[in-house]
Amino acid sequence: MGLMDKLKVQAEQVAARAQEGTAQVQAKLDQVQAQRATDALLRDLGAAYYAEQRHQGSHDPVVRALEALDARLGQGGQAGQVEVKVEPAPPAADPGTPAADFKLDDL
Repeated sequence: MGLMDKLKVQAEQVAARAQEGTAQVQAKLDQVQAQRATDALLRDLGAAYYAEQRHQGSHDPVVRALEALDARLGQGGQAGQVEVKVEPAPPAADPGTPAADFKLDDL
């Protein structure tokens, strides 16, 4: 096998690895874009629900947001894959305690 043949084989291997890498990057990009679209729909649903509950808003935007979210999660077998992260609220400050535990002598 001559030098040119070896170079050609190596070039083909490099090209194949590059295509695999490109496919992996594209798959990850598609996954991130899908998650962002779902997050936007969840944000819209939350905003519609908040407006309905706190500002006497109409129930129609909530229904539309739910339908859009159902349609989004129904495609591609994503149903049930919504990950909700609820962070506990920070403890309320006791009005009887000082905001900091230092004295003027500490300065």
